[in-house]
Amino acid sequence: MNIHDVKANAFAMPLTSPSFPRGPYRFTQREFLVITYRTDLDALRAVVPEPLKISEPLVKFEFIRMPDSTGFGSYTESGQVIPVSLHGVNGSYAHAMYLNDHPPIAGGRELWGFPKKLATPKLEIEIDTLLGTLDYGKVRIAQATMGYKHCAIDPALVLASLVAPNFLLKIIPHVDGTPRICELVRYYTTQVKLRGAWTGPGSLELHPHALAPVSELPVLQIVSSLHFVADLTLGLGEVVYDYLA
Repeated sequence: MNIHDVKANAFAMPLTSPSFPRGPYRFTQREFLVITYRTDLDALRAVVPEPLKISEPLVKFEFIRMPDSTGFGSYTESGQVIPVSLHGVNGSYAHAMYLNDHPPIAGGRELWGFPKKLATPKLEIEIDTLLGTLDYGKVRIAQATMGYKHCAIDPALVLASLVAPNFLLKIIPHVDGTPRICELVRYYTTQVKLRGAWTGPGSLELHPHALAPVSELPVLQIVSSLHFVADLTLGLGEVVYDYLA
């Protein structure tokens, strides 16, 4: 393979058999359980990077079941998303994400900068309850419950959150271990089709773990519980701040 061929074919690793295909990346019947909770403001300030701004000490703990996703297959994801703003525009910052499928771990980290780690999240219906669990190895680190489809909610509220900007901190090291890329990335979801949205009573418990420290943003008060199903396309990102410039 000559130099021209390398440059023409290289878009992901490994060169001759990438871990994920080129996009666009479409998700069908993507199911969310989102528990929004109030947490400690100082703990939030310690993990949200400038120039993002925190307006309220809130965290969204998400469980997402993705049965049909382009190139990534069928998998489940869980993690913490923090409401933020940039230059006065409200959005969300992905703080921690855990999932059970290698291609979206590789693609999420390499393309966008998603903070993905390997774990075992699940989202399922347990009799009359929507149940989300997250295990890191053999250790249960998060569990959420919500009454199943107790009350339908205004679709406009969910659609507004889905089209808002999302922010990521993309870090790629150099061969000597120093950061070669350290950027704040913004991306959007597009072509959103909401299939249904509900609310109901909810709960969330978080447990300490040395390598999956979700409990360091403690649950002080449950603010809302949301369950919805949507189709959407995950758009590629743009750099909005370069920390190494």
